[in-house]
Amino acid sequence: MRTKTRGILTLLLAFVVHLSFAQEKTVNGTVTDQNNMPLPGVSVVIVGTTKGTQTDFDGNYAISVATGQQLRYSYIGQKSVTLTIGASNTVNVQMEDDAETLAEVVIMGYRTSTKEKSSIASQTIASETIENRPNANALQTLAGQVAGVNILASTGQPGAPPSVNIRGQASINGNTEPLYVIDDVPTDAGVFRTLNPNDIASVSVLKDAGATAIYGNRGANGVILIKTRQGNFNEGLKISYAGLLGVSTLQGNNYDLMSSPEQLRLENLVGRGRGAGLTDAEIANTPTTDWADYFFSSSVAQNHTVTLTSGSEDVSQFTSFGYSNIDGILLNSDLQRFNIRNNTNGKSKNEKFRYGVSLGINFAKSNEPNNIGGSGINRNPILGAFQAAPYISPDDYVDGASLLSPLSFVNTPLFLIDVQKNNYRRENELQLLGSLNLSYELAKGLTAKVVMSGDYRDETRTQSERPESFNALLFAQGKDPSGTQNQDVIRQFTYNQTTSLNYNTEFGKHSLNVGAFMEYFKAHFQTFGYTQQGLNPLTFAPGDGSAFIGDNPDNDFYVDTVRANILDAGLFSYFGAADYDYDGIYGVSATLRRDASYRFSDTNRWGTFYSASGRINFHNMDFMEGSVFNQLKLRGSYGTTGNQYISQDFGTPGIYFDSPDLTKDLYATGSGYGAANSLLLNRIGNNQLTWETTAQANVGIDFEVFDRRLRGSVDAYVRTTTDLFLDTPISAINAQTNLSRNTGELVNRGFEFNANYDVVRGGNDGFNLTLNAVGAFNEQEIIDLPTEDGIIDISGAPLGYREGGSIFEYYTYRYNGVNPENGNLQFLTADGTVTEQPNVDTDRVWFSQNIFPEFQGSFGFNADYKGFFVVTQFNYAVGLDRFDYDLAGFQNPTNIGQFRHSRDLQRAWTPDNTNTDIPSLDATNFGLSFDSSRYLRSADFLRLRFAQFGYNFPTKLLNGTGLTNLKLFFNGENILTFSDWRGFDPEVNNPTDVTQFRLYPTPKTYSFGIQVGF
Repeated sequence: MRTKTRGILTLLLAFVVHLSFAQEKTVNGTVTDQNNMPLPGVSVVIVGTTKGTQTDFDGNYAISVATGQQLRYSYIGQKSVTLTIGASNTVNVQMEDDAETLAEVVIMGYRTSTKEKSSIASQTIASETIENRPNANALQTLAGQVAGVNILASTGQPGAPPSVNIRGQASINGNTEPLYVIDDVPTDAGVFRTLNPNDIASVSVLKDAGATAIYGNRGANGVILIKTRQGNFNEGLKISYAGLLGVSTLQGNNYDLMSSPEQLRLENLVGRGRGAGLTDAEIANTPTTDWADYFFSSSVAQNHTVTLTSGSEDVSQFTSFGYSNIDGILLNSDLQRFNIRNNTNGKSKNEKFRYGVSLGINFAKSNEPNNIGGSGINRNPILGAFQAAPYISPDDYVDGASLLSPLSFVNTPLFLIDVQKNNYRRENELQLLGSLNLSYELAKGLTAKVVMSGDYRDETRTQSERPESFNALLFAQGKDPSGTQNQDVIRQFTYNQTTSLNYNTEFGKHSLNVGAFMEYFKAHFQTFGYTQQGLNPLTFAPGDGSAFIGDNPDNDFYVDTVRANILDAGLFSYFGAADYDYDGIYGVSATLRRDASYRFSDTNRWGTFYSASGRINFHNMDFMEGSVFNQLKLRGSYGTTGNQYISQDFGTPGIYFDSPDLTKDLYATGSGYGAANSLLLNRIGNNQLTWETTAQANVGIDFEVFDRRLRGSVDAYVRTTTDLFLDTPISAINAQTNLSRNTGELVNRGFEFNANYDVVRGGNDGFNLTLNAVGAFNEQEIIDLPTEDGIIDISGAPLGYREGGSIFEYYTYRYNGVNPENGNLQFLTADGTVTEQPNVDTDRVWFSQNIFPEFQGSFGFNADYKGFFVVTQFNYAVGLDRFDYDLAGFQNPTNIGQFRHSRDLQRAWTPDNTNTDIPSLDATNFGLSFDSSRYLRSADFLRLRFAQFGYNFPTKLLNGTGLTNLKLFFNGENILTFSDWRGFDPEVNNPTDVTQFRLYPTPKTYSFGIQVGF
């Protein structure tokens, strides 16, 4: 009986095994990218098992799998695909680029690593979040996307560069902008006005000293590395087109401005202005002109890019042609741009020799109104748009001569109409950005490399004022005809060469990569310009010389002025780097760099900077096997970087040439004793000047959990800048009261995070939803200042510096509302006593507030379903405080009869209205309000910065059409803003003059786009 039972069980077991094998089958297919090109090395794994394979060179694979099981296809830089096996034995898969996993390759500066082995704090943004957005300047697109990066727009002018700070502002007087490197070409923020954002493949932001110390004297403010698109080897010709058409409008405000009848009634009430002499009926019938609708209007932008990529076995190339035409929302502001780029890479048959050539040719021409932010009623169009009297009409304008008498502030919009009609300002800029890199493998693991790069710019700026214009007639000073023309031609060339020798080896569980580098940098600048006085109206054309009036013996009215300048700058460096890894778990890196700068005297010319970093990959340890962590890395770094741009001189063409001779005594000619020509001391040099040095410590964690469903990083840092460049008071015995010195200390402390969470993973044919968030907190503290009381007061501004405070901290006397007894303004003394007459010097207090947000970032989601997709990005800022001087103008009763006002004045104090926030219209101390804290406002905001909705056509719908891909989408930029700030844009501010107002706001933009491949 036992034998019989065993036989039955054996037969049953054999049947089950046979049935199991019968359910398995061989599935084969081809895996391609989104352009239908085969992908070699794609991992194909049966979900829930360790069984898998990889695709071959042609993207083909074969695997034994049972019906109903799932296959997961994964590849670096591509979105993973999971499919359930059905009846078919052939399963072809098309993968898509993944912006998140493209960051698996970490660019460390002069070398690359992998996400697994990197020990630095950096973040990479892929092209998908940059391309096809209605921003002429790619830096604007990065706002809110990178933790710890504060991007502050100062204007809505198309293509204008924003101010960028990484992990706070690390200098008081020096440059605080990061170093930009585009395809191995070091450059500055000005390049982005001419750069086509659609050419960008990725942007990597290097933050900690472990990443930036290798850049030495140029890395103190962080580094932003831009890589442009490349072709692929063994790739047929692919052609693609991307087009975008957008419409921009002015964002709204909450100033609640008066209509013409309301403004005239106010003037009638106070007895000033046009309204003082009108009847009620005349006031009621006066039409209203909204001057914002005249000076601002809906504008159209278009962007077009055509790319061609191809590659043979040994050569690949990427070529693009771009055109942009962007009208600004402000009258007479625009940008037109032409771009050509070619990137070619090649290798020898044995792959020992490799080369790469990158060349971008960019041309841009723009109209950019000047005097934005100024107070000139005949210069700044923003003043006319916002504050011009509403009862003045554009029809009132005749010509410039008719405005000369009587001269009245109420005619401000007519002065500015004249400017729009008769002033010309054009900038034409040609830029060549190129690099050549050559490398040769001398022996196994030993590679020699040289990278040569250049940045050439040729810019012509032309500005003219027609002889019949109001301003030309007003300032004619006897000239008839009058009129002026200014023209400046500027040429700048920078050359950078890096020569290196790298050795890379592996032995057992150890790997080592060491490199030695030498770098040479040279910059040259040349300019020539003139100012022509007197233009013949019969032959005048902007930029042409046929209308020039020559000098004559009767007077000196038409004496022209000329100007010219030549500047040179240079750096020389040698440095080394080493990276060590043990078994994919432990890793350390170190860099050491010596720099010499032309800025300093021979005794201080050289500076030394270094870094050390390390990491532990806990997820690769045995005890973590089977845990929920796909990655858990602890990393840390410490190092120093230098800032040679210790003083910003806005009269020079750029940071390369700022303040080049501070170490020297300078003299000037002037009038001495008895009015004799004399040589006078102009500045006392300090040959002990040296670098500002920033030391930074960073600790970070990178994590991926739940099958990479939740992934991100967290970092904490302390940045300490010593040897701050500041003016130190000295005896005036030599007619000089300050000496430039390295003294002072500043600290930035903070933390930052970024995270992504896949809420729903439905695969290619299902619904997918990913949430994302970015945040950064930064606290700034000035440790030491070179004054006895530890305070530096900024003359003429309600701000300053103090030990224990922050840069641009507000420092003024406090506003305390309206006196209910008489309607005057009330203030607080330094000790908190209420007064109507504060001492503007001794009653000032520190507010612990400035223009830089304490906490900022973004959040949003990406969703897709069967080709449809939605992307959102909400930006936010907390702890952002600004003076609203636009509101101050609208509430200013002293200019009633000249400008437009807010309805706020309708609730001004009167004997019958004593409980109010608006002082009496005839308050006796109103002049004290502007420098007080009355208009200090929170500019915290939450903004729907970007939203996109579109459809990706599946490949099966494109079969037979000749198209390889087709995507249609709609964009919105600056769609909604939630803020207590009453103005047009809480983000726009001038970082070099934080009290400036009447600025050019950034627009709200809607656009439609198409991407198509052939």
